[in-house]
Amino acid sequence: MQSNHLRSAPTALLVALLALSGGVGGFWTLHGTPVVPEHRVTSRPNQVEEDGYVSSDACRSCHPSEYASWHGSYHRTMTQLATPQTVVPSFDGIRIGNVYGGVVRLERQGDEFLANFADPDWNEPVGDRPQIRRKVVMITGSHNQQVYWYQTGHDRVLGQLPVAYVIGEERWIPRRAAVLHPPADPVFSETGHWNSTCIACHATHGKPEFDTPFGSRPIQRQAVQTKAAEFGIACEACHGPSEEHARLNRNPTRRYWFHLTGRPDTTTVLPTRLNPSLSSQVCGQCHGVWEFYDQQGERLANSAGLPYKPGDQLTSTRFMAQPTRNIEADTMKTLLAEDQGFINDSFWSDGMVRVTGREYNGLIESPCFKNATDDQHTLSCFSCHTMHKKPDDARSMANWADTQLTPRMDGDEACLQCHQSLRTSLPAHTRHQANSTGSSCYNCHMPYTTYGLLKTMRSHQISSPSIAASLATGRPNACNLCHLDKTLGWASQYLDKWYGTPSPTLGDDEQSVAASVLWLLRGDAAQRVIVTQALGWQPAQQISGTSWMPFYLAQALDDPYEAIRFVAYRSLRGLPGFSDIPYDFVAPPRQRLDAAMKTIDRWRSRRTEDTVAAAALLFNSDGTPRADVVARLLKARDHRRVLLRE
Repeated sequence: MQSNHLRSAPTALLVALLALSGGVGGFWTLHGTPVVPEHRVTSRPNQVEEDGYVSSDACRSCHPSEYASWHGSYHRTMTQLATPQTVVPSFDGIRIGNVYGGVVRLERQGDEFLANFADPDWNEPVGDRPQIRRKVVMITGSHNQQVYWYQTGHDRVLGQLPVAYVIGEERWIPRRAAVLHPPADPVFSETGHWNSTCIACHATHGKPEFDTPFGSRPIQRQAVQTKAAEFGIACEACHGPSEEHARLNRNPTRRYWFHLTGRPDTTTVLPTRLNPSLSSQVCGQCHGVWEFYDQQGERLANSAGLPYKPGDQLTSTRFMAQPTRNIEADTMKTLLAEDQGFINDSFWSDGMVRVTGREYNGLIESPCFKNATDDQHTLSCFSCHTMHKKPDDARSMANWADTQLTPRMDGDEACLQCHQSLRTSLPAHTRHQANSTGSSCYNCHMPYTTYGLLKTMRSHQISSPSIAASLATGRPNACNLCHLDKTLGWASQYLDKWYGTPSPTLGDDEQSVAASVLWLLRGDAAQRVIVTQALGWQPAQQISGTSWMPFYLAQALDDPYEAIRFVAYRSLRGLPGFSDIPYDFVAPPRQRLDAAMKTIDRWRSRRTEDTVAAAALLFNSDGTPRADVVARLLKARDHRRVLLRE
């Protein structure tokens, strides 16, 4: 009797407390902070289980291992509520200057995060805009950067803070500085951007629910009731709505029958059991460049969510961009806007993807996908990646989550699993020593030519090095991204000698000046950011030497593009003797120029220890720069405005 009484007393107390909290309109945590139930939230998008979606919580009890690996992945954290557990940096009295001429002040009150900044929805210069104070309620990203969204006070519309946090650098930066965009372009408002755009891939079964989704009226005058089945990329994003699956499998007999027979349960989708094309489309629904076929498709998605479900044919409901196949030449020119002095796209001029997060478009243009003769030998996303860490995988969860590669797929095995004939003769094919970076399949056939999140990533369109392609598109090739001290002519000679790749006609500069130097000095912003990253890549440093690199990285410290300056400084810090150069990539021009000059001075003082004397790198025999040629190439720089749509 006594034990029953002791159990019932706190229960009665809990009931009383809950009744009290209901009377004041909310629940309470142990710390006394009110927690509003999700269905009562009105000032931001909320999570609603409907249309057969029941959230990842319904998967946990039957699939604990899969749930755990998903929970440890960065897919889950693509969108999160702003809480002390999810916000990475401090908000305690933080002041961030150099934000487009203004200042952002951050503060924390209990479990709430607040920001004071110039209102982005006014057209006046930042200094003339009224200051506003807003509550930060949601986050996009948790791996490389965190972007913060605040309540606007208008329905569920979110605004974006003008600053973002770069996790690896442990610093705040202006939000637009995280993107490669024209420096002279005005800063524009991102209000409503999460509701209208980010929700498609950063949430599961999202519904923007704008009353006029095509922007015929300002956001502030629309009714906006955005919701999603779940924030982040959750279980049902890949397995489809699973309400029926969860309900039927409460019956243990049914579960054991499927377990014993090995037959598929058709109430859910297992992507790895789909054919390579359909399984990759599960990834391609987000990791691709696509558009609706017409406005009717956008209208339906606005109110009912994207119609694609795992297992469907992706192209039945949306247009998947493949510039080499489905865009006429004139349309392609307009899309790329390259004939208008403006590069604004996700593709190089030959149709290869150039920004990260669009790997599916690269996959479907790869010969290992489009030329495959059967499903067994068709390249798919799951040929290399896995969505769940296996119990026998010895890697830590964090290490696995970084790439979500299947064990051994971070090296040559990814290719050799199909190209068996090369397993015992790889050096004969690569013409490089076994186990060297030059003998890596990835380095030659998936070089770092896509850009996003302030870094380069491997292309997911498998291709072979081509000097002709570099000339035609401007895209750096694998040979010259490793051999940074060599010319296009040098690379062309060896490709012809080893593989019979025809040598294109080259100009004098292409024959005599290192390709990396040409791209750095006269290239466009997209070329420059790729090469500044390559200058920080250890395999390239080892093969090309580093004594010449500070001279060129110093030039990039004063590049007009903020992202290039950021990447250049990161590469400079990795060079011996330059880790302590003081520099801020968003500092005023005078300070940036001072840092560049200090870098040059230090480089000059070290030349006696490590002399640079390479004609292809534009240095004289005594190590001094060939200033006339450098100036000529800089004068020929491609100044087209570059905006890469990440």
